[in-house]
Amino acid sequence: MEDARLTVRIDAHDAPLLGHGKIRLLEAIGASGSISGAARAMGMSYRRAWLLVEAMNAAFAEPVVATRPGGGGGAELSPAGIEILRLYREIEGRAAQAALPALRELATRLAPR
Repeated sequence: MEDARLTVRIDAHDAPLLGHGKIRLLEAIGASGSISGAARAMGMSYRRAWLLVEAMNAAFAEPVVATRPGGGGGAELSPAGIEILRLYREIEGRAAQAALPALRELATRLAPR
């Protein structure tokens, strides 16, 4: 069944809001303490990571990532960011559980690799 899996993308205001990539970026920022460290860990440019963080911060009423100014200042998930990450993982888990029977059936119909 590992060949078929569910991914969740959440849209708001007719635009992508959260998906697997942005969530992984938030988790990497939480683990590394910086946007540049998270970008490196994901094989992403710093600019791309920064633009994604800016988009997420603009999309929510409260910033999801808080940066510390200065050379090597770093970044961290805000309390709102921690809660958004938790909510996304909860939604993902519930959706995966609900879709499990259909995913199993779908997986039986895959062509062999």
